[in-house]
Amino acid sequence: MAVESGPRAVKAADTTGVRGRGPRPGKNPGRLRRALSTHWYAWAMVAPVVVVIGVIVGYPLARGVFLSTTNANEANVERTIGVNHIPATYESVGLDNYKAILDDGVFWDRLTWTVIWTVSCVALSFAIGLVLANMLNRRLKGRSFYRMALILPWAVPAFVSVFTWRLLFNEKSGVLNKVLEGGGIDAIPWLNDPTWAKFSVIAVNVWLGVPFMLVAMLGGLQSIPGELYEAAEMDGASAWQRFRHVTLPGLRSVATTVILISAIWTFNMFPVIFLLTRGGPGDATEILVTYAYRLSFVVSPRDFAGSAAWGVLILLLLSLFAVVYRRALRKQGEVW
Repeated sequence: MAVESGPRAVKAADTTGVRGRGPRPGKNPGRLRRALSTHWYAWAMVAPVVVVIGVIVGYPLARGVFLSTTNANEANVERTIGVNHIPATYESVGLDNYKAILDDGVFWDRLTWTVIWTVSCVALSFAIGLVLANMLNRRLKGRSFYRMALILPWAVPAFVSVFTWRLLFNEKSGVLNKVLEGGGIDAIPWLNDPTWAKFSVIAVNVWLGVPFMLVAMLGGLQSIPGELYEAAEMDGASAWQRFRHVTLPGLRSVATTVILISAIWTFNMFPVIFLLTRGGPGDATEILVTYAYRLSFVVSPRDFAGSAAWGVLILLLLSLFAVVYRRALRKQGEVW
């Protein structure tokens, strides 16, 4: 009696299987179902974090998007005065708030200064942090002390640092102007002149941002193999050539990440602007996020819908920047 073998026999054996364990009728389980069944423990551990983030971030975000499509303000939102409860009377206005913002020159003026502020702070912080990291990556006496001293601004709360700088920038009794007067130079209106105020807020934010760049760049430098520098030196490469062809390529993955994070932080850096100048003098140093705060908490009546619309636009701008930045990195061969 001939016994059938080959692919048909294997297929038949696979379909019959062990008694009671044959293939179940219906479609194969989807990718999500297979992932849940295989990695159920990981999903269970992540679930609480997802729920907390959804409550803390998801609900306010959804609420803000909803308010941005209404005419909600201080006079028509739900509120309680004494024992009287007044229901909300605001109505949906669609995308009128966004149209009004984009048609107003105030938005474009704030956006221009916000971009200048972000690019200046990130570029200066990165350049200074990279230079200091290169210096501290070498063997020098007192290196640990210098590292601690340069990281100290990162350890001090931001509002304490800003108030300290505000005292230093005081036009009449500030230390900076006292030093200038001692050298025969007139006092500078650091926070009362639009140009000097912009210079001041950038300087303070760079002072706060350099420690982060320093730590990140120093970690990246220490991860570059020393053999690469030895090989380049044996080939006759100068110090600049070693920096250009060994150090910078070795720092690319770290630099791209910290630049993105720093840009997002700086774009929304509320404490420095608000505590140092409150957007002044006039509105010279007002960035997008401080203007959104002003609409919601300073002006009267408080414009909750307009502030929410500004917040949504800020989110869209940062998301667009992240997408474009990621695509540019992928074109350069970076995996992110």
